[in-house]
Order: sequence, then C-alpha cells, then structure tokens
Amino acid sequence: MDMTNKPENWIELDGSQGEGGGQVLRTALTLSMITGIPFRIDKIRARRSKPGLLRQHLTAVNAATQICDAEISGAEMGSHTLQFRPGRIQAGTYHFAIGTAGSCTLVLQTVLPALWFADGDSQLTVSGGTHNPMAPPADFLIDAWLPLMQSMGVSTQLELKKHGFFPAGGGEIKAHVHPCHALQPLHLPDRGSRRAIHATAIIAGVPYRVATRELEQVKAQITCVDTCTRDIGAAQGPGNALLLHVQHDHLTEVFMALGEKGVTAERVADQVAKEAKLYLDSHASVGEYLADQLVMPMALAGGGTLTTHVRSDHLVTNLAVIEKFLPVQCDMTQQSDGNWLVSIR
Repeated sequence: MDMTNKPENWIELDGSQGEGGGQVLRTALTLSMITGIPFRIDKIRARRSKPGLLRQHLTAVNAATQICDAEISGAEMGSHTLQFRPGRIQAGTYHFAIGTAGSCTLVLQTVLPALWFADGDSQLTVSGGTHNPMAPPADFLIDAWLPLMQSMGVSTQLELKKHGFFPAGGGEIKAHVHPCHALQPLHLPDRGSRRAIHATAIIAGVPYRVATRELEQVKAQITCVDTCTRDIGAAQGPGNALLLHVQHDHLTEVFMALGEKGVTAERVADQVAKEAKLYLDSHASVGEYLADQLVMPMALAGGGTLTTHVRSDHLVTNLAVIEKFLPVQCDMTQQSDGNWLVSIR
C-alpha cells in the first residue's frame, strides 16, 4: 500500500520519546481511531532491549486496524515504523489472540475506548497473558479502572474467563461494550477514607504453602489486611500472583506481584507490600499505573483532575501524545506534600 503522500494533517510521532516503549503507539492508535486523525510513528519502542513491534503490540495494531477498517503500512514483527490511517469505527464481535503471554489488558485498553464510540454493541475477546510482570493484571482492569470508567458514563463489562500467567499465557478476557456518546469529566482530588485492604494469593499448580507464606509476610508489613487464597487449579498454571486490593471511598487500587521460579514467597510479598505502602503513605488519590490509565479518558471527557505520588515517564509521555490529538491542555504540578496534581482542561 502506497502511503508516502501523506496529507498535511498527519501527526508525526517519535517512538523513542519519553518512556520509549509501547505507550506512544497504544495511545496514538486509540486517539487516531476516535478522532479520525492519521499518524506516522518512527523508532517504535526504541528504548527497549528488543525494539520494534513485538507480538503484543502487533496484536493491538491489527485489532485497531480491524475495528476501524484502517489503512496501514509497517504492521509486521520487528517493524520500527508504522503509518495508520483510520476509517469508521465499527461495532461487532471480535476475537484477538496474542499467541504469547503478551498482555491482554494493554490490547484491551487500546481498543475499548474506540468501541465506546461505535454505532452499536460489541463483544471483544482477547487471549494471551492476563498476569504479566510488565503490565497491569486483569484484576486491575476489572476492579480499579473499570468502576471509574463506569462513573464517567461508560457501559462496559469485563470478565476474566481464564487466567494466563507469564511466561505461558493462555488466558482470556471478554468484554461486552455498549456505546457511550459522551463521557463525563472525572475529578479525583483525593481518595476518601480507607474502607478495607484485601490480600489474595492466587495459585495454579503451585503448592498451597506458597500462598500461606506470601500472605503471612504481607500481614507482617501491612496492618488490618484481610487475606484469602484462591486455588484455581493446575489446568490454568503453573502460576502464582499476589494481589492487594486497597479500597477507599472514591476508588479501589490494585497492586500485584508475580511468583517466579527462584523467587521466594517472601520476596513476592515484599514487592507488593512496598508498592502499596508507598501509595498509602502518600495520600495521593491514585497510584502510578492507574494515573497513567485515567488521563486519556479524562481528556476525551474534556477535563479532569487527579493526584498521584509518582511523575512517571509513562504518564509524561501519555500526556504529550494526548495533546497532539486532542484540543486539551495537560498540566502536572508538584504539591507541597510531594504529590503531583494532574489537571486536564
């Protein structure tokens, strides 16, 4: 396909900017589908040890292409350059298979916002990794992100059909999406009072004592935490994930650490407890990863605010790409307590 004669309204993106990973590509795909603005991205994932499109990213590209009948160039494994010209978003029934333990959640978050603006209901199934150390787990999407989207007017349901642990994958998430013609702004200046903290150790083909040790270590570091073990059976494993749900009046945060061969149960627990304690001690409304996932819906709604305790490269990069596609101004201001106020207007 000859796409060398680009119209003047094409957006040019440098994939090496900011965090230099897949964030630039995913955000651009989503906003291109919704706005109808085509883009070209060079130096895709230039700062990663394996730059260019990997299977997870290629799945997101192909999913976006199918959903909006886009014209593309450069959609192949290892490609460092992609051109994407979107068509009309089409409601439908879609199934995308990553084929590895690549993250289902990142593929879902690339295409779900576009389907909010389709002309009918859609069903979307993505198979691959649901619990991956380099991406938010399915539980984060379902329990932390989705309720806030629903408060903005989104009518979407998510179901974890099968767990897929790194490195094997094999998991599946299903989404039912209804059109949403207008998003409501989201303002989260604070998280409200704490309601509960729950720690869940998921095991699949892993000894029960691993879960017991993880939960005991968490209880030694975080007070007033309820604990439970979920044995989902060896057929969905081997795999182990330790999840910490922190519930406040206005939102729920989800933190996760994955069990890995050669890593003790205590180290897994230490990892998730450290991340949760940084958030709890900060008094910010949302954690690092939730902040990153909220700013685009906020921008699509025309505004919003939140506070977070981390000024991550992912967040800064995301805001920069958003400003290229949407007529909004994104600001980050450090507050006297050390947290960052993110404002979109």
